[in-house]
Amino acid sequence: MKKIMIVSTNAHKIVEFKQMLEPLGFEVSSLKDLDETADIEENGTTFQENARIKADYIRDHCQMMAIADDSGLEIDALNKEPGIHSARYLGHDTDYTYKNTVILKRLENETNRTARFVSAIALAIPNQETKVFTGIMEGEIAYHIAGENGFGYDPIFYLTEYGCTSAELTPEKKNEISHRGKALQQVLAYLKESGL
Repeated sequence: MKKIMIVSTNAHKIVEFKQMLEPLGFEVSSLKDLDETADIEENGTTFQENARIKADYIRDHCQMMAIADDSGLEIDALNKEPGIHSARYLGHDTDYTYKNTVILKRLENETNRTARFVSAIALAIPNQETKVFTGIMEGEIAYHIAGENGFGYDPIFYLTEYGCTSAELTPEKKNEISHRGKALQQVLAYLKESGL
C-alpha cells in the first residue's frame, strides 16, 4: 500500500484528506503519528509557500510522500484578513466561535461581504519537484453563525447558490465544492496521471 503523510495535526483536515485518499489505496498518516514533534516554521508570505514548506520538510526528514495544505479565509472588506494568519487570527489557541463573533461584529455595518476560502495543497514526493495545487471557494460572510457540520470559519461562510453556510452542507457536498476539495481533486488527478 502507498504511504502518504498529511502534514497537519488538525483532526478535521486529516479526516477530509483520509476520506479522499484512502479509497485510492493510500495508507494515510499525519503529524500525530510521528514519534517526535515536527518543528516546521511557516514563514511564507502566501498559502502556496507555506504549503510547500510543510510538505518539503516531511519529505526530506521522513523520506516519504507528503501532502500539506495551507488554507484560510480572505474577507475583502477586511483587506483580505485573516488570510494566511487564519489559524492564528486573534491568538493561536483562540476558539473559533470567538473569532467568528469578532468578524461578524467588525462587519456589522459593512455592505461588501464578499469573501473566499483559499486552499493551497503541496505534494512532495522523494526525488521529485514539489507540486502545488490551489482551490478557491467564493462566498460571502453571513450575518450570523449557523451550522454544525463544518469547522473553523465554516459557520459564517455563506454560499448564495446553496442558501446556507458551509457548516450547513453535508460533508459529502462540502468535500465536492470546498476550496480544499477542489485543490485535492487536482492532486488526485495528478497522482492518477503519474501512476502513483
